[in-house]
Amino acid sequence: MFSCRPILHEDLDLPGTWWTDLATTLHKLAAAATDRVAVRPQYMERAIPEFVGIPTPAASGWSTAHGDLHWANLTNPLRVLDWEGWGTAPEGFDCAMLYAYSLLRPGTAARVREAFPVLGSPAALAAEATVCAMLLQTVSRGDNLVLEGPLREWAEDLRPPL
Repeated sequence: MFSCRPILHEDLDLPGTWWTDLATTLHKLAAAATDRVAVRPQYMERAIPEFVGIPTPAASGWSTAHGDLHWANLTNPLRVLDWEGWGTAPEGFDCAMLYAYSLLRPGTAARVREAFPVLGSPAALAAEATVCAMLLQTVSRGDNLVLEGPLREWAEDLRPPL
């Protein structure tokens, strides 16, 4: 594990092969068929407007996701741990989750975006807004408080220009 907690508190200098292996693993996972659900559309419809302040974006696609991809669930060499929450989620969900938990380390957050170019695209807007809403909801409950500022900035970035 990189951390005993989900949030990354120090930059990581991982080789390009690690990032390639992670991208390959997530690509294969996304193609797996399942009836399990990691994210419910009803949750998105309620949480995104409440916590991100935008109408719920339509998911361009749904695929299988780990559902809780953060730094305490990854190792080097690559192993993905803690699978109890896996199931279908909006396209890009795992990438958005890893990005969110990297926000305190801008260099690593940028590396996540580089490894997963779907982030920042219209295809991942629903996933990014969902993850942002999920974590802002945890902040409202008193958890993940160190992420509040970066999450609010991310929420601003997800809003369409006026």
